[in-house]
Amino acid sequence: MRFIDEVEIICTSGRGGDGAISFLREPYRPRGGPDGGDGGRGGDVILRASGQLNTLEHLRGQRTYRGRAGANGRGRKMTGASAKPTVVEVPVGTMVFDVSTGDRLVDLVEHGASAVVCEGGHAGKGNVHFKSASNRTPRKSTPGGPAQERRLRLELKLLADVGLLGFPNAGKSTLISRISKARPKVADYPFTTLVPNLGVVNQGWEGSFVVADIPGLVPGASEGVGLGIRFLKHVERCRFLLHLVSMVETDESIEDPMARFDALQDELQAFGEELAQRPQYVVLTKADAVPPEQIQALTQAFQARTGSPPYVISSVTGQGLKPLADACWQQLQGMLDDG
Repeated sequence: MRFIDEVEIICTSGRGGDGAISFLREPYRPRGGPDGGDGGRGGDVILRASGQLNTLEHLRGQRTYRGRAGANGRGRKMTGASAKPTVVEVPVGTMVFDVSTGDRLVDLVEHGASAVVCEGGHAGKGNVHFKSASNRTPRKSTPGGPAQERRLRLELKLLADVGLLGFPNAGKSTLISRISKARPKVADYPFTTLVPNLGVVNQGWEGSFVVADIPGLVPGASEGVGLGIRFLKHVERCRFLLHLVSMVETDESIEDPMARFDALQDELQAFGEELAQRPQYVVLTKADAVPPEQIQALTQAFQARTGSPPYVISSVTGQGLKPLADACWQQLQGMLDDG
C-alpha cells in the first residue's frame, strides 16, 4: 500500500425531505382537516478517525461522498424517515481544511473522534403546522433544506510517541524492525524508506509505545530538498526524537558523524523553533562495524556537544537495544507525569 498523506475530496450532504400537503378523508370524518406530515432530515457526512488506518490511500479511488436525502412526509401526519449519516473513515492524526476558505475545520487526533463536515438539510414542515382559526384548509408546506457541499483537503500527520530522525542509511529502518514487528524495506543504499513506518514497541506488562521511522533527511530538507518538508511535518507529532547517527562512513557528502548531526539540527531549527527544542536522544548506530576506540572517541565528543552520553547500538547484534527501549519508555512516562 502506498503512503498518501494529502488528498482532496468533495462531500455533499443529503437534502431534507419535503413536508406533505394532505387532508384527512374518512367516512366518519368528512372534514378531518390537514394531516400532512413533516419530511425527514437529510443525512450528514461525517469524518471519523480510525486507528486501523495509517494512510489516506483508500480515499484516492473515490473522491466524492454523498449523504442520503431525507424521505418526504406523507398523509396521516406520517413523518418521512431521516437519512442515516455517511461516515468516511480516516487515519488518526488527520487534519481537515476547507479548500475554499483555507480554514482548518477539525484535527482528528484520537481513535473514534468524529466531526460533521457537511450537515444534512433540515426537514420540511407538512401542512398540519399551518392550520389556524382563519385557515382551516392550509395548502402550504415547506420544502426540505438544501444539501451542503464542501471541497475538503485532508492532511495526515502521523501520531507517534517516538520519531526516528537521521540521514539516509543511518539505520532507522533496521532499528524499528528489531524493536517492533514493523517490517520496513531495509537495504544498503540511501532512501530505502520512502514512506513513514509505524512500529509498536512492547514493554511487557508495563505497556507499549509507538515509534515512527521517518524517511531519511538531508541538508536543505526544510526547503524541500530530498524528501523535504513532506515528511518533516510528521516529526511534529512525535513526542520526542531519537537522532540516529551512523558511525560508519556513508555515501553522503558529509562524512563526519558530528557534522551530519549538526546539519540535521540546523534543518529542525529552520523548520520550526518548537521542533528544534523537542526532547531527543542521540543514538550512535552500527557499533558492530566500528572499532572500540572510535566508539569511545565519538561517545566522548557527542557527550561534550549535547551534555548527555549518547546511546550506542547495533541493530545487527542487538547491542544496546533493550537499554534504548527502556530509556524511551522512562522518558515517555516522565512526560506523562509532567502533564
